[in-house]
Amino acid sequence: MLVLIIGGGRTGSHLASLLLAQGHVVKIVEHRQDILDRLHRDLPTDAILEGEGTDPNVLEAAGIRLADVLAAVLPDDADNLTVASLARHHYGVRRVIGRINDPAHASLFSTDFGIDVALNQADVMAKLIEEEMSLGDMMVMLKLRRGKFSLVEEKIDPGAQAVGVAVRDLTLPPNCTISGILRHGEMVLPRGGTRLEAGDEVIALVDDSARPALARLLGRREQAAPHVETERA
Repeated sequence: MLVLIIGGGRTGSHLASLLLAQGHVVKIVEHRQDILDRLHRDLPTDAILEGEGTDPNVLEAAGIRLADVLAAVLPDDADNLTVASLARHHYGVRRVIGRINDPAHASLFSTDFGIDVALNQADVMAKLIEEEMSLGDMMVMLKLRRGKFSLVEEKIDPGAQAVGVAVRDLTLPPNCTISGILRHGEMVLPRGGTRLEAGDEVIALVDDSARPALARLLGRREQAAPHVETERA
């Protein structure tokens, strides 16, 4: 897969490193000399193209006509919108991602400008705070089916109900499946007889209604008590 990243700042360079490590073909476009110097230290030279990301000639030199995905992560929202619009409406790139720098411009980052996914850092931070407030240590890694299902990760508390219990004996809520267990830095594929240990990081696919129950099962026992009393009332 060919991915064009327009903007070589911290977000763009980190994204490029991840994608290159996964075996994708990456071209990152940047014109600021100080950032170019850093990119040449961190990334392969053939992945870097010097030039203005809003210049169609530069985009064509980067291979935009063959690109599968374009990520516009420039520090100026107007530039990101320009690049996204060119990518979708002029070059027909199938998947376009745009970063929102100023939350006040969020409404502009839509399909009208050719953007499939808008990355609003303020929204991401707000959602992380909301998840932390409502679900303790559970972290939402990915949303699926328009947000109805989530891929979540939570570390098992030493006092949790699930400690020492085999996967097949867990009282999991409906629409909840344990997909993996991270244990001492290694991935364990769960089987029926796999027993959970304190400190395991459980990865599970759940729907929204199942997430609180899973959090109670994997979290501290005292977290579950108020909920149980409410159900009995």
